[in-house]
Amino acid sequence: MNTDAVAHFTARLTFETDVSDVRAALLAGEPDLVVVDSRSAAAWAQGHIPDAIHLPTADIAARAAELVPIGARVVTYCWGPGCNGATRAALAFARLGYQVREMLGGFEYWAREGLPVAGELRDRMADPLTTVSDCGC
Repeated sequence: MNTDAVAHFTARLTFETDVSDVRAALLAGEPDLVVVDSRSAAAWAQGHIPDAIHLPTADIAARAAELVPIGARVVTYCWGPGCNGATRAALAFARLGYQVREMLGGFEYWAREGLPVAGELRDRMADPLTTVSDCGC
């Protein structure tokens, strides 16, 4: 057994999640789950995950305690895989003692999969490359 690889992939699964798992958790009503959009106000207005809270990364240290209960399980997201904003947001929450995971794919892949969107985005088509009913993984 390659213990370094096991440790690496275990850590990834501990601290990262994906769009479909976040959607499933939200649909299941998992208690204490708080999804945080760490983007700008303009990006939030364009579109965001319904029921997410808007808390830009720069404001997390000052405002997290007023918006997110300390025992919450936090999932951060930003635009997409080309941006590390969700990583910076997750680090800010971790420094405050929160249990936190980063959502891989971000809002881009949430929208591309055709999942519900709140905000200005309307009549978007799901990307057929990302909308597989069951990828088997």
